[in-house]
Amino acid sequence: MAKGAILLAAGGTGGHLFPAEALAHELVARGWDVHLATDTRAGRYAGSFPAAAIHEIPSATIGSKNPLALIRAFWTIWRGAREAGRVIGEIGPKAVIGFGGYPTLPPVWAATRRGVPTIIHEQNAVMGRANKALAPRVTAIAGGFLPEGEGAHAGKTVATGNPVRPAVIEAAGIAYEQSGDGEPFRLLVFGGSQGAQFFSQAVPAAIALLPADMRARLTVTQQARAEDEAAVKAAYAGLGIAAEVSPFFTDMARRIAGAHLVISRSGASTVSEIAAIGRPAILVPYPHALDHDQAANAAALARAGGAEVCVQSSLSPEVLASKLTDYMRETQLCTDMAEAAKSVGKPEATRLLGDLAEAIASGQSVAQFKERMQA
Repeated sequence: MAKGAILLAAGGTGGHLFPAEALAHELVARGWDVHLATDTRAGRYAGSFPAAAIHEIPSATIGSKNPLALIRAFWTIWRGAREAGRVIGEIGPKAVIGFGGYPTLPPVWAATRRGVPTIIHEQNAVMGRANKALAPRVTAIAGGFLPEGEGAHAGKTVATGNPVRPAVIEAAGIAYEQSGDGEPFRLLVFGGSQGAQFFSQAVPAAIALLPADMRARLTVTQQARAEDEAAVKAAYAGLGIAAEVSPFFTDMARRIAGAHLVISRSGASTVSEIAAIGRPAILVPYPHALDHDQAANAAALARAGGAEVCVQSSLSPEVLASKLTDYMRETQLCTDMAEAAKSVGKPEATRLLGDLAEAIASGQSVAQFKERMQA
């Protein structure tokens, strides 16, 4: 017999839905009925979501300064809150857990109005706007990179980390192998789910500036946009570099584990996976990210010594070539960074978030949960 229902609310993008899905699998394994509240965009991501039911809840982004657009957005959110209230009344969840994005607003707000225990999970080091609006009302805040003892909501914040995929947990068991003098050096480059145009131009140009003996050591795996793929392949072929280039790799966790150095953006999931597996990284935050969350995520790993953060506007091919030269020569530096990254990784994040969810669903406070965890 199921322990009861828990309603998860997540925006219709992979960044919000994937951690929700990881928690859903954990809760189902523990005997809970899991429901998902989301928006119409979720269909392409939610196919493997282990939900007893998926509830489409109206919501809207509050981003425009146009008065009419704001009125329409608030009207949609209000309708969503009414629909979410109906769903909550129907399924009677023991807790409602939101994962950010504006589709989180109506279900979590409706739950707080009904006195249902609530959690929001913030993947980034800077809280998103929807979560920021909900933070004062919820029972607990689970943080991917949020500092546990700081800020206005420190008393109810628990640093669970970001749930990572089972493939990442498996890859976390693979030890880092140092590349010695004259040995192959495996470089992995990726820029988020669709690759990054900047890396498609900058990385081949930087490698072209390396001495011939260093280029001979390199093997490159690079994610590139479909429209850049042919040009990137041609650039590496012209340099005599062994390279795999593709818009998407299905085994990215294994490729991170096999890399001597990673160059990537710094979205929350990316940084969490690099840290869990424990690999040195050059992180280049996406310069147009909302609220500069990628820069904050990268800084969190850099503080631990697990990554170097580079501002895109300052990362010329010459600068990047110099950095690659340093990392390929100072292989002990790479090993030390790998260990530092792994020291702050949280491969157990899904279990910790599941523990918090069950505690809040049973009526425990955050203080009680922390006391139990420390005992």
